[in-house]
Amino acid sequence: MKFLVVVDMQNDFISGSLGTSEAQKIVPNMVRKIESAPKESIFVTLDTHPADYMETNEGRHLPVPHCITGTEGHALTPEIAAALAGVEESRFLEKPTFGATALPEKLRQAAGSDTVTEIEFVGLCTGICVLSNAILCKAAFPEADVSVDAACCACVTPASHDTALAAMELCQIEVRNKGGEPWRK
Repeated sequence: MKFLVVVDMQNDFISGSLGTSEAQKIVPNMVRKIESAPKESIFVTLDTHPADYMETNEGRHLPVPHCITGTEGHALTPEIAAALAGVEESRFLEKPTFGATALPEKLRQAAGSDTVTEIEFVGLCTGICVLSNAILCKAAFPEADVSVDAACCACVTPASHDTALAAMELCQIEVRNKGGEPWRK
């Protein structure tokens, strides 16, 4: 069974407190990718933090409030939300940290008696949450083909994006469309 995991396509990572022009430029690619996938194959992660984020370990290391529950920054960007219409609510995973630790079990449940054969990752930020979730799933499903579509990812900087792609390749995660990122043009 094949799955598409859409990672953290939230306002704060696109146009908000941690937004970048690179993140804004991948939105059209993301919409096309989501619209071409069967709704029953899609899972979505949402970076989710409490109001006291700055007092958390992550907040002390990344002192920029973002994706605070109940704020506009926590919401999916409108184009992505529209493309995801019809995806079951149970497939949206709020996560308080980089990796969605419940994701492997959710994928197993969704596969049922089938084997998880392929998991593709897209989203933000390549070097933190995409990387964390891809490696988490590669460890949980060592025989599955785990990939990332670089043309549907962005990071804090182009250099950190490239570093993350190289790290994933070292972990036998296939990187597709490397060099085809819309922000490189």
